[in-house]
Amino acid sequence: MRLLSLALSAIVAIPLFAVEKEFTLVPAQECRPRTGLPHFFTKAATPGAEVRIGYLGGSITAQNGWRPKTLAHFQKTFPEAKFSEINAAIGGTGSDLGVFRVKQDVLDHKPDLLFVEFAVNDGGASPDQIYRCMEGIVRQTWRALPECDICFVYTLTEALYPAMKEGNFQRSASAMEKIADHYGIPSIHMGMEVTRLAKEGTLVWRGPLPKTDEEKALYKDKVVFSRDSVHPHVETGHELYLAAIVRSLDPIKAASKSTGQHVIPEPFIETHYERAQMLPITQAKLSPGFIALDAVTDPFGKRWAKRMKALHKGSQPGETITFKFKGTRCAIFDVIGPDGGQVIVTLDSMPPKIVPRFDAHCTYHRLSTMLIGSGLEDTVHTVKIEIHPEQPDKTAILAINKNVMDKPERYNATTIYPGAILLVGEIIQEGTEK
Repeated sequence: MRLLSLALSAIVAIPLFAVEKEFTLVPAQECRPRTGLPHFFTKAATPGAEVRIGYLGGSITAQNGWRPKTLAHFQKTFPEAKFSEINAAIGGTGSDLGVFRVKQDVLDHKPDLLFVEFAVNDGGASPDQIYRCMEGIVRQTWRALPECDICFVYTLTEALYPAMKEGNFQRSASAMEKIADHYGIPSIHMGMEVTRLAKEGTLVWRGPLPKTDEEKALYKDKVVFSRDSVHPHVETGHELYLAAIVRSLDPIKAASKSTGQHVIPEPFIETHYERAQMLPITQAKLSPGFIALDAVTDPFGKRWAKRMKALHKGSQPGETITFKFKGTRCAIFDVIGPDGGQVIVTLDSMPPKIVPRFDAHCTYHRLSTMLIGSGLEDTVHTVKIEIHPEQPDKTAILAINKNVMDKPERYNATTIYPGAILLVGEIIQEGTEK
C-alpha cells in the first residue's frame, strides 16, 4: 500500500500539449447514471450466468476493501448468477499506465462490467492527459468488447478534500466526467458521504482504528477514515465507499434502457490513446548482457509474471536497449528497487538524458514506468537506452523520505529490469521503415 506515492515517470521529452490554464470543476454529485449499465444488469439477472467484473485502478482498489465488498454485494443481490473478479489494480499507478495495460490485464479476460478508479492517482495530471488516457481506456474496451459496460468511480483523500468541501469534484474527477458525459458512462463519487462527515466534524482523516475502551472514548462518535488520509480502513472508509455504490445501483439500473452494443462516437479529444499498447521488451534489441527472468522458473521473474511476461535483467554498464517506433508516446514498463541504477536515454537527435531507476521509495522492488517521450510527432523515432556506469546518489535520494540503507550491499548495483514497451503507436522492425 506504500505504492501510492510512487514517482512514476522520468520525462525525457517535454510534452507538446499545454495544460489547460483554466478548468471548471464539476458540481459534486454522488451518482450520475447517464445511460446506465444495461448489459450488466441483464446478465446479472440471468439464472446460471457467469458475470465477470473488472477492477482497473490503484492501491485503493488493490486493498481488501470496496472491490471485494462490491463483488460480495452483487453475489448477494443476484444469487442465481455466478460472479468473479478481474483484479487489475496496481498501487501508485494512474490512467497513464492503465490505458496501456487494460488489454492484457482486463479485456483479455472478457469482463461484463469494468470499474475504472484513477481519480486519486491522477490528482497531479493535466486535464488533457486525463482525457487522452480515460478516453483510450473506453475506446479500447468497446472496440474489443462492445457489450462490456463501464462505470467510473472516484475516491477521495484529505489532500483532495478542499474542492469537495466547496461542493465541487476534485480536478481529476472533473476531467473524467467530461469523458463520462461524452460516452454516456455512469459515474459514482464514493467520497460524497466522506465529505459530509468531514464537514460536520465527525470524520477523522487519519489514525489507527480505536480498539481499547480508552481509544473508543477518545473518538466517541467519530469515524476514523484511514490510516494515512489516503487508504481507507476496511472496516470504516471502505464501508462508506461500498454504501455509495449500493445507493447508486437503483438509479443506474433505472437508466439502463438500451441493450444494444455500445457504439463508439467521434472522439472527445483527437489525441486520445486508443492506439496505446503494451509490448514485450523482446520487441526491442537487447544487448547480449541482458538476462531473461523466466516467469515460471526464476523466483524474481515469477513474482512479476502477472503483469510482465518478458521481464529481463541488465546489470553491466554499457548494456543497451534499442528500438524504433512510429507514434506519439513511448515509455518503458519496468521494476525498480534497491539495486536499481540509472540509464542514459537518447531519443532521436535530442541530447542524451540521465534517468535514475531508483527513487526515495526504493527500499523494496516495485513496478514503475520510465517515460521516453510524449506529445511527439507521429513519425518514426529512434530510442537508445544504455546502463550508466555510475549509481545515482542513493543515500541522498532515500533521505528525501527519511529512508536509510539497511544493508548497503543490497544497494550496490547498477541494475535495470525492463519488462515491456508502452507505445501509442507501432514498433518499427528493422528494414520496414518508410
